[in-house]
Amino acid sequence: MITNKNYSIQPYLMFNGRCEEAVEFYRKALGAEIVLLLRFKDAPDPSMCPPGSENKVMHATLRVGETLILASDGHCTGQLSFAGFSLSLAVKTAEDADRFFAALADGGQVQMPLAKTFFSPRFGMVADHFGVSWMIIIPQD
Repeated sequence: MITNKNYSIQPYLMFNGRCEEAVEFYRKALGAEIVLLLRFKDAPDPSMCPPGSENKVMHATLRVGETLILASDGHCTGQLSFAGFSLSLAVKTAEDADRFFAALADGGQVQMPLAKTFFSPRFGMVADHFGVSWMIIIPQD
């Protein structure tokens, strides 16, 4: 049994060439703070930089509320695939739920409209225009 709790799990999203666009989108839509942004050209080993991707994002750290989300352009293939998971955004007010849901839905796809449910005063699911799935929820006390 592991008793040391000095660790955390952080999502790491690969945007395959669209990371800078995603970082800017989350900055505007969610108020994300850019903690760190490194480009491939910043790597000390030039062989780490795929040809033509010098200005692409090798690594980014975003703070969204109290959570860190990590991101990269990865191999810059242009093929986005975010399947099998959702990011859950817990908020305190209906106004925040409405605002974040609308911002993430802009250009995306609503999977479940934001509404009152038996487990939350507001819950909804949306895939943003990058294909990242989000669940917006006001947790019950």
